[in-house]
Amino acid sequence: MSKLVLILNCGSSSLKFAVMDAETGEDKLSGLAECFNLDDARIKWKLHGVKGEAMLGAGAAHQAALDHIVGQILPQDPSLAEQLVAIGHRIVHGGEQFSRSVRIDDGVIAGIEAAIPFAPLHNPAHLIGIRAALKVFPALAEKNVAVFDTAFHQTLPQEAYLYALPYKLYEEHGIRRYGAHGTSHRFIAEETAKALGKPLAELNMINCHLGNGASVCAIRNGESVDTSMGLTPLEGLAMGTRSGDIDPAIVFFMHDNLGYTVDEINHCLTRESGLLGMTEASSDCRYVTTNYATDAGAKRALDVFTYRVAKYVGAYAAAMDGRLDALVFTGGIGENAAMVREMVLARLALFGFKVDKEANNAAVLGGEGRITTADSPLALVMPTNEELVIARDALSLVG
Repeated sequence: MSKLVLILNCGSSSLKFAVMDAETGEDKLSGLAECFNLDDARIKWKLHGVKGEAMLGAGAAHQAALDHIVGQILPQDPSLAEQLVAIGHRIVHGGEQFSRSVRIDDGVIAGIEAAIPFAPLHNPAHLIGIRAALKVFPALAEKNVAVFDTAFHQTLPQEAYLYALPYKLYEEHGIRRYGAHGTSHRFIAEETAKALGKPLAELNMINCHLGNGASVCAIRNGESVDTSMGLTPLEGLAMGTRSGDIDPAIVFFMHDNLGYTVDEINHCLTRESGLLGMTEASSDCRYVTTNYATDAGAKRALDVFTYRVAKYVGAYAAAMDGRLDALVFTGGIGENAAMVREMVLARLALFGFKVDKEANNAAVLGGEGRITTADSPLALVMPTNEELVIARDALSLVG
């Protein structure tokens, strides 16, 4: 029986896609369509290791990209389309309604729509992708599955997810902490349990998913009990262009004293802050690590970034009930920036972490494993694979 799943990750201006064997994790097809609604909208892909690319046409968006996948790419190997058994959709926000992956029906679509206020850039794009997939793959209409980034965090206890606001704002409007990157945090928890030979239900770990978007997750007895992102992915760590934690009164100061509009404040905090704001040059972590010793902006950005990560790890030790089995680094930065990992662990010397420099420097570009010395608490590098989680969930839900 085929186990091939089409995976769709629709952003506001892009669409990542893949056809994956849910059992082996092998990519048969992977690609990215980007620059939607612009003159240079385009699509790139790799089919059985062979690369291709094409322009989609001025103003093209999600529907045009899916039409190209169905009409131009998949026909290069007709067996792929014939063997598809499900379509898995990555959904950023499911609110409180979804605590696990689900098959998509009208009620699920309504639930994704209801969570739009919490992910206004992402959820509308996901809905476009779902509707386009239903149109171009009618035979799989009842085999579309939604995998929610927020689902893994629905185990957070009340003391972790509530804000200290009037309680009616939560009761009536759902204002609470939901977290994000849950698909990655869940995958890493499962893989760490396997690596340590422990049942997932007995695993206590802290996972650092570090990339352009970044979050830390406290996982106790295999479940998420706290995470750094909140109502939206803006809370928490400093990121590529996002501010992370700030004093909320800064918003009032920018509005009342500096004349910023609400839209300008939102743009500043989400698009102009983080590494980009602190370096005044780049949002790319490779820039700050390369220029750390020679550029003041790069130094302050990396110092703030690594301090924030270490501060969250230290705080989440309080959620571990006295035992931490592993600290794990994943994501584009977590998997490849040895300098970042070393700086974070140096800030955690109180907990006894000691870096094995040779192992840490080797754990890049797909390298993984232990990066601390034998007499140190365990810190690991582990590549994440959100697509594999989506493929597995989709396959299991369609039988």
